[in-house]
Amino acid sequence: MPARTYPRRTPAAITATAATGDARGAGGTAVTRLPWWAVVLPVLAFAVLFGLIAGGGEAHATDGDPAVGRILERIQHTLAR
Repeated sequence: MPARTYPRRTPAAITATAATGDARGAGGTAVTRLPWWAVVLPVLAFAVLFGLIAGGGEAHATDGDPAVGRILERIQHTLAR
């Protein structure tokens, strides 16, 4: 089977295909464009998770609300029947 040959692309053809959304830039190299959120969201997620890990030693116990305890006791009593 003979080797497949492709026509040579001129600079005008490259510009025309780039304007129409062809994935190849000058010289046939691939052009990759990321949307803004593809960079921002992973950085934001990393920052939030890192903040949660780094600030974990600052957690303080709060005084329990007696109403919450009573509700939990009633749920436990109802389920135990």
